[in-house]
Amino acid sequence: MKNLQKTLSLIVVVGIAVASVVSASAAPAKERVGKVVRLQGAARYSTGNNLWQPLKVGVILKSGAIVQTAQDSFVDIVLGDENASAKPASQDYQNYKPVAEQDLVRLWADSVLSFDKLAMTETGADVLTETQLDLRMGRIFGTTKKLSAGSRYEVKIPNGVAGIRGTIYTVSSDGVVQVLVGSVVIAYTKPDGTVITQVVTGGYQFDAKTGQVTEIPDYDQKTMVKAAKEARVGPNTPPTSFVVDQTIYYVSPRTGFNGNSGTSTPNGGGPE
Repeated sequence: MKNLQKTLSLIVVVGIAVASVVSASAAPAKERVGKVVRLQGAARYSTGNNLWQPLKVGVILKSGAIVQTAQDSFVDIVLGDENASAKPASQDYQNYKPVAEQDLVRLWADSVLSFDKLAMTETGADVLTETQLDLRMGRIFGTTKKLSAGSRYEVKIPNGVAGIRGTIYTVSSDGVVQVLVGSVVIAYTKPDGTVITQVVTGGYQFDAKTGQVTEIPDYDQKTMVKAAKEARVGPNTPPTSFVVDQTIYYVSPRTGFNGNSGTSTPNGGGPE
């Protein structure tokens, strides 16, 4: 018993020492921001003071900002370093050239999204990011880079929260999570107070209202593939494949996405 207590005490001391070293070597926390890179239709934003302004390409959004899209509209927002995102963008979204790996959020029509927390810290060996989004209404599509250990990326919804780690996903405020690539963990509180925790993997969707995991319908897969292609290579150069974490995913003419990787086929991959 005494040996166990000594061991636990040693673990605590070592943990505190390591935390102190990491804290001492880490650079001061930087503000992570969102930059509007693509806008179709109309949207508005507030900086948290209940004063709304028209949203335009090039607007920089910081922690506390709220974005609302109009009917038949959507907006693409890239999350990143405040210095890297400070350069004004062209007002013509067609000229936007995305990089291969980036954190992007697309807010679909009739949606409201709050950027509760956008932060990043350089530890010297890595970059830790903390992203907390609050989807108050509607639906978002997102692509995220593979997160470093210790980083967090969460999307809150009215009755739950979804944990994102390097994936292509869709989350709706009514508790439907769709994952094209990667995985998402959602914790959802049912009306009776029961908490459901579900892991959703690539090619599947979870509906918190029914508690069922099913394959993503073809139409939704095609929509996600189209958004993923725009997010990664731009709207003017639609390829037959895209890359996530060095894995190639091929687009099928019939289903839109087959969830497989490997050797390309003449028709872009996927069963016919």
